[in-house]
Amino acid sequence: MRSDGDSWDITTSVGSTALFVATARALEAAKPDPAAVDPYAELFCRAAGGDWAAVLDGNLPDHELLSSDFGQHFVNFQGARTRYFDDYFSGVVEAGVRQVVILAAGLDSRAFRLSWPDATTIFELDQPQVLGFKSYVLSQRGIRPTTERREVAVDLREDWPQALRDAGFDPTRPSAWIAEGLLIYLPAVAQEQLFAGIDSLAASGSHVAVEDGAPMSQDAYEAAVAAEVEAGDDTRNFHRLVYNEQHAPADQWFGARGWSAEVTPLADCLGRLGRPVPAPDTGAGQMILRNSLMWAVKR
Repeated sequence: MRSDGDSWDITTSVGSTALFVATARALEAAKPDPAAVDPYAELFCRAAGGDWAAVLDGNLPDHELLSSDFGQHFVNFQGARTRYFDDYFSGVVEAGVRQVVILAAGLDSRAFRLSWPDATTIFELDQPQVLGFKSYVLSQRGIRPTTERREVAVDLREDWPQALRDAGFDPTRPSAWIAEGLLIYLPAVAQEQLFAGIDSLAASGSHVAVEDGAPMSQDAYEAAVAAEVEAGDDTRNFHRLVYNEQHAPADQWFGARGWSAEVTPLADCLGRLGRPVPAPDTGAGQMILRNSLMWAVKR
C-alpha cells in the first residue's frame, strides 16, 4: 500500500506502472494500424528486461496485457490516450505556446519523438530515478530530444512549483500542461494542490490536458485490493498503488477558475478510432467508462 513520502524507481511501486504503460504502447505500435506510435516504448521495456521484454517477445502468453478480456482493451486504451495527447500538443504548438510541462513524466517520450518549433522548452517533472532511467536508455543509443528538455527531479507532493520556476519556467508566458495517468496516484488533497499549482503558474492563453477518472465504488475497490493481497503477487498490485480518490472533476475545477474546458469520454476516443468499447459489466468496461480526457484553455 502507499504511504506518505514513499518513493520509487522505474521497477518498483508507481514507477513500475510506467513500464506497464510502455509495454502497452509498444504492443500498440506493433499493430498494422496503430492509433499512435511511440518508437521508444520498446527500448524502455527491453532495457528493464524481465517480464516487460518477455511480453513483447510473446514468451508470456498468459500475461494480462495479452489477454482478450483486459489486455486487448488496455492496449487500445493506451493507443487512444496517446493519440489524444499527441493531438493536444499539435494544437498548443499551433496556438503559439512554447513552454510545455509534463507532470509525472515517467516514460513519456514526446520530447524525443514529436517535432517542436524552435524556442520550445519542455520541462519534465518526476522522481529522480525515473527520469534518470529514461535519459540513460535514450542517451546510450544516441537519441536526443528534438527541442530543449529540462529535467525537474521533484516529488509532486512537494513544492514542485518552486522547483519548476528554479528550472527556468516563466509564469508570465503561456504554457501547456499535461497530467496523463497521474491523478489516480495522488490523494485528493494532492490533486487539489496540483490543480492549484497549475492555475497559479499558467498565464492567460495557457492550456492544460488531464486524464480524469471517477473513483471505483468503495466496495469494488476494497474487493480489488483484497484479491491482489490474496494472490500474493507483488508485481500485480495496481489497486494497492492508487488512492481511489477524486478531489473534483477536472473540468469543473478549472472551469470555475476561468478556463474553458472540453471533456471527451475515453469511450468516444476509442469509437472514433474504430476500436471496440468493452461491455460496461466487465472490468475493462468499467475502466473505460470511468475515464475521460479534458483539454482546457485559460482565458
